[in-house]
Amino acid sequence: MTLTYHTPLSPAQQVVAGIDPVQPLAMADRVRFSELDVLNHVNNKVYLEWFERLRVRYSQEWGISNYGKSGVNPRIVIRSGNIRYHQEMRMDEDYVATCGCRAFRTSSYTLGQQIWSGGTLRATFDCVLVLLQPDGSGRFPIPDEIRARFIAVDGATQEG
Repeated sequence: MTLTYHTPLSPAQQVVAGIDPVQPLAMADRVRFSELDVLNHVNNKVYLEWFERLRVRYSQEWGISNYGKSGVNPRIVIRSGNIRYHQEMRMDEDYVATCGCRAFRTSSYTLGQQIWSGGTLRATFDCVLVLLQPDGSGRFPIPDEIRARFIAVDGATQEG
């Protein structure tokens, strides 16, 4: 299969790439030399950069924030996160980063993210994100249309 980089993958493309189960958002890329450590493995901090890159895209695609381009954009902060490294990665490996909302409350949501390569799960990052007012003065409630999308597209559950 030829992966299309930096473009959301369809469910069919995700299946061919070995992602199981298919995720709400998935994008492919390739490991670069600059992402390696002295042992020629992908540096641990790079996984967090990959997760962040897709998390920002997810926020844009889902309408959570357009990051200041127009309108009112909440501050999105990570309250907590847990990363797990399953298997190393090396130079020139294709990979697919995925993410989707698992659960949400009034102003926070849990996002599950994964890195897949060659049909093998390589790393996971589960985090709780909190929406704050643009000036940081308090919580920013998740709009109803985004809550509906979390349920309909991501299969997320409402908590609390």
